[in-house]
Amino acid sequence: MDILLVIAILLAVLIALIGIIGAIVPALPGPPLSFASLVIAYFTTTGYISTSLLVTMLIVTIAVTALDYVAPIWLTKLGGGSKQAITGSTIGMILGLFFMPIGLIIGPLAGAFIGEMMHEQQLGKATKVALMSFISFLLTTGLKLVASLLMAFYVCSATIHQMIDLF
Repeated sequence: MDILLVIAILLAVLIALIGIIGAIVPALPGPPLSFASLVIAYFTTTGYISTSLLVTMLIVTIAVTALDYVAPIWLTKLGGGSKQAITGSTIGMILGLFFMPIGLIIGPLAGAFIGEMMHEQQLGKATKVALMSFISFLLTTGLKLVASLLMAFYVCSATIHQMIDLF
């Protein structure tokens, strides 16, 4: 049994777990980390992860990561939000990191609301914009979490099979 192989397999599992955390915490790139763990597992487990699965998960990772940057702006604009609302939502998300986990939910919502109130001072519109910002947060976080969990499942499954074969 090669100790480097065991270390690489355990590293893949560790990175997969960090990827799941990163799907929720904005400071960590969850899906890219999860994909990195899948790549490590692909090369360290013999035949348990197919090339087609790897390519599919690469496409999913790129799509979810791109959507994470585009969806908040798009949905906030769809709700009639201004640049101040988008900026406020971003600032709220960053400040929300200091008050986890509830800060991650309330921060972007409050930031978009305050930003829109500073722009137009219309309570109804600011509320709508804040809700659209919140919906985008839930949507992108949910998609990142599903993608990261799916990749972690494949990593753990391949790891278990490989460890059984090693011992």
